[in-house]
Amino acid sequence: MSKLSWRRAWPATRTWAIVPPFLWLLLFLLVPFILVLKISFADLKFGIPPYTSLAEVKDQTLSLVLNLRGYALLFSDSLYIATYLNSVKMALVTTVCCALIGYPMAYYIARSRPAIRNVLLLGVILPFWTSLLLRVYAWVGILRNDGLLNKLLQWLGVIGAPLEIYRTDMAVYIGLVYAYLPFFILPLYANLVKLDARLLEAAYDLGARPWRAFLCVTLPLSMPGVIAGAMLVFIPTVGEYVIPEMLGGANTLMMGRVMWTEFFNNADWPMAAAVTCVMVMLLLVPLVVFQYNQVKQLETQKRRRHDQA
Repeated sequence: MSKLSWRRAWPATRTWAIVPPFLWLLLFLLVPFILVLKISFADLKFGIPPYTSLAEVKDQTLSLVLNLRGYALLFSDSLYIATYLNSVKMALVTTVCCALIGYPMAYYIARSRPAIRNVLLLGVILPFWTSLLLRVYAWVGILRNDGLLNKLLQWLGVIGAPLEIYRTDMAVYIGLVYAYLPFFILPLYANLVKLDARLLEAAYDLGARPWRAFLCVTLPLSMPGVIAGAMLVFIPTVGEYVIPEMLGGANTLMMGRVMWTEFFNNADWPMAAAVTCVMVMLLLVPLVVFQYNQVKQLETQKRRRHDQA
């Protein structure tokens, strides 16, 4: 095949290559969300399914009824508003903690020798080899009043009485940071390991001190990795259910627990669906910001290549 014919065939080949992933997303992401959206506009009823139908045909007349009870309750009930705000707050604090802990770790791994780097990366990935449920349950044994942490601190003489950590927001923060820290480290490491070391050498030759070179060279160039890691931490943390349920107390309000309660305890599917839809709309904001940043980075790279050419 000639080069010209290959170039003509390449767009069609590329299109067919991305069709299966898009169909997969359409089938298992968009279709379920549309079903949840439909349920959110229904009304509660006792039966199977526990919600009314949106469309009814009666006397040769098609009627469409959209019930806004769930959405009206969401924006009028202070409990739901406080839950949304608390979920966003806990997700933001978790993201900041992961950034403060994960950036030095990713930087050290990226600057290590290849042999040591592989071992360190294995240590970051190793928690994924066990179930999240088992890892969180291990923290229960560590943080409770008669757990490993309190016994160790009492044995060392640091504290006289056990610390009340288990079933508090602090325990939830510990569990969230522990569970999602690798999601911040890995994309940031992938960005830092590709950083051209000659840029730092040039900064040193121009008289920049290490901290100055880091702030002016390394940190700006690593921002795409920081943003990607922050999104991977923030988005799933907002709707987290397992960690707040196992480590948090009764006053720990997060959207995952509210959705579980509405679906399974109260059997109020329309209300739970409304909570889910609003949470998805809320998460679209950081996704749009991330996409905007990615497009901006691509445009910057194209301009640099054009200027170099």
